[in-house]
Amino acid sequence: MPRLALLQSRAFPTKDEALDHHESLIREAATGGARIIVTQELFLTPYFCTVEATDHFDLADRIPCPASERLGQLAGDLGVVIVSSWFEHRGPGLYHNTALVHDADGSMLGLYRKAHIPQDPAFEEKFYFTPGDTGWPVWETRFGRLGVLVCWDQWYPEAARLMALGGAEILIYPTAIGWLPEEKEALGEAQHCAWETVQRGHAVANGCYLAAVNRVGTEGESEFWGRSFVANPYGQLVAKASTDGEEILYHDADFREVEDFRRIWPFFRDRRIDAYSDLTQRWRH
Repeated sequence: MPRLALLQSRAFPTKDEALDHHESLIREAATGGARIIVTQELFLTPYFCTVEATDHFDLADRIPCPASERLGQLAGDLGVVIVSSWFEHRGPGLYHNTALVHDADGSMLGLYRKAHIPQDPAFEEKFYFTPGDTGWPVWETRFGRLGVLVCWDQWYPEAARLMALGGAEILIYPTAIGWLPEEKEALGEAQHCAWETVQRGHAVANGCYLAAVNRVGTEGESEFWGRSFVANPYGQLVAKASTDGEEILYHDADFREVEDFRRIWPFFRDRRIDAYSDLTQRWRH
């Protein structure tokens, strides 16, 4: 029954400060018994996608890099799995929003590049990120089989399903989502409700755990709403963080519940895989 730890944190002025701070959080989480530790989206930087500015590309890292190797060393020293979120410089003019998984022996098992890229006011991600081409990898770690997606991927049941079909016992979503001041009063709680509800639905439809870790604080005009959470296979909220506080959110996940749930509600058995070919179309009319 591995203990999860979601690191709900704020932004820092420099990458070095952010890395030092997150190392302290990781060490604290490990001392608290955590075995799978997850950062928020783009944990080393402020959420720079609020504007389109070419200088921000300088924030990206080649993977692997000294910072990622430091996390790998930390994972091995502490005997924990670390899931982290990066601005990746893959090649000349080519950048991704990328998640890394380090196993408890310190090895980097692989990476996932964010597949769905949003474009909204104050979320100008299409300017920065190329859609991912890694497919839907699932990693067999020392403490469980993980499927890792990133933020905007949260809204797509197809992505969650493909990870679950790959054997994921838990879907993990590093996240940076918040309110804009002109929308918060009228739509703020509705937006949060939609975000939380759709992900709880992924947990139910796929009979697995789901963990979403968000950042907190105001950056530019974006007020990140925190509320990181863990849902069990029934979609129940078994852990939830505050709206505006930095904290480590813990939950002891019993992955035996995944198999038990799928035996009672065998959604994978009853899927009509002969009838879904139209899902590959952009639109049916």
